[in-house]
Amino acid sequence: MTAALSAHELIARHRSTLDQALEAIRTRAYWSPHPEHPKAYGENGSLDAAAGKAAFDALLGSRLDLGQPGTDDWVGGETSPYGIDLGVTYPHADLDVLLPAMKAGQRAWRDAGAEQRAVVCLEILKRISDRTHEFAHAVMHTSGQAFMMALQAGGPHAQDRGLEAVAYAYVEQVRTPDNAEWTKPQGKRDPLAMNKQFTPVPRGIALMIGCNTFPTWNGYPGLFASLATGNAVLVKPHPRAVLPLALTVQVAREVLAEAGFDANLVALAAERPGEGIAKTLALRPEIRIIDYTGSTEFGDWLEANARQAQVYTEKAGVNTVVVHSTSDYKGMLSNLAFSLSLYSGQMCTTPQNLLVPREGISTDQGPKSYDEVVADLAKAVDGLLGDDARANALLGAIVNPDVKARLEAASGLGEVALASREITNPDFPGAVVRTPVIVKLDGAKPDDEAAYMSECFGPVSFAVAVDSAEDAAELLRRTVREKGAMTVGAYTTDPEVEQAVQEVCLEEAAQLSLNLTGGVYVNQTAAFSDFHGSGGNPAASAALCDGAFVANRFRVVEVRRDA
Repeated sequence: MTAALSAHELIARHRSTLDQALEAIRTRAYWSPHPEHPKAYGENGSLDAAAGKAAFDALLGSRLDLGQPGTDDWVGGETSPYGIDLGVTYPHADLDVLLPAMKAGQRAWRDAGAEQRAVVCLEILKRISDRTHEFAHAVMHTSGQAFMMALQAGGPHAQDRGLEAVAYAYVEQVRTPDNAEWTKPQGKRDPLAMNKQFTPVPRGIALMIGCNTFPTWNGYPGLFASLATGNAVLVKPHPRAVLPLALTVQVAREVLAEAGFDANLVALAAERPGEGIAKTLALRPEIRIIDYTGSTEFGDWLEANARQAQVYTEKAGVNTVVVHSTSDYKGMLSNLAFSLSLYSGQMCTTPQNLLVPREGISTDQGPKSYDEVVADLAKAVDGLLGDDARANALLGAIVNPDVKARLEAASGLGEVALASREITNPDFPGAVVRTPVIVKLDGAKPDDEAAYMSECFGPVSFAVAVDSAEDAAELLRRTVREKGAMTVGAYTTDPEVEQAVQEVCLEEAAQLSLNLTGGVYVNQTAAFSDFHGSGGNPAASAALCDGAFVANRFRVVEVRRDA
């Protein structure tokens, strides 16, 4: 195969970006090569807003032919949460044909080495970045995210996470030198001398099982971590969110072929309605790595049954915020209101349980009772979402009927402090848009425990009355230990309470945000700096992204010879 993109050209084009990413993960300082602002696109080959929308519109009703081997059917059926049928069809694969074809290209990909694999991955990310506006519409109309969130979270933030994974993969692979000269003194005898060669070798084919809500943001870390460490990657999207990942596979295949590698190193596994191929794929002996984001039930099944594979899961948890005291009451309420509202709470990092002492809290505006805190938070959410246009821009749409059912059932779990209301989206009359509900529960009542100790994914939060800060810390500990948490938040001006909450999070391996009152929110994390999940509690078996996330995707094989 003749390469249109030489290794030298790709290294010259992307090595400086890789070096900056390596520095960013070392320092944990802010850095991103992918602009967040929509107007940043439209030059140097990237699509501007109009071109991106036109490209998306051209996809509707089309057949996305990826040129994959083993295609035995064409499948589709995605309906946007905004009420339109996408009508895109995708190749359905005969796995007995596709999987051997994917394996065939791994030798050349392995032999290319860590640097060349990294810069090929960076070229894939660059081309995806150039199509950010197109991808934004694809993410919006499969996940229900509002457009600006789809553009940022589904575009540059997802691309950052992919690049971050490539950087970690590169670091771990070059930790061991390619060659070593080994000499051991033997006293009066001649020394023992050997030449040793060390090669990172891939585990095999990686399976990336995509999610409905953040197909690119959650999908790119595993995809690029596996690809950069020499593995072929089979992408199995959520059946309601195929398009963004199918476009990703399309770009990856194009770049791999242009760089002289087998395009089948990345392939798509779309499924017929109700086929449920994830379980079948997960148990195939060819699958040696699995990345999964989704329900706890299926994540637990993968960990228990896919024994031939290294499994990385991001499942679910019960995210908790301890509200003890604050020096900025207005800022706290504003920050929490935004966190509860963003994307209708359909984030694995959204707070669910707000633990508030029943005797109230101290603030810069004087003492506030439990009832006042909850009522003021409800007013803050109402104020934030009072304008329908702003509400639509923050809430997006309810992603599936299960979320809507949980939201509607929540009002029967306790006293409703903030009722959910329906909002009309004038641009998309078919969208299901709902504001959050806040329900008051008592941490001392066994009947209430079943509600707040279960994950209720969506725009549902519980204001749980607790006896004291000590009780809040212990309930936090039990929640993280038993149910897991992707995020923990706390508001306190008391150093002892802060220390107690911090100690719980250190012992239970939960990521903690303290006293957020500005423009950073507990449910948002920044690539290259923040860790998403920890891999140390039941919510996830891995962190995005750290050395542990990439290091076991390959093994180092040694060949040694007498010198």
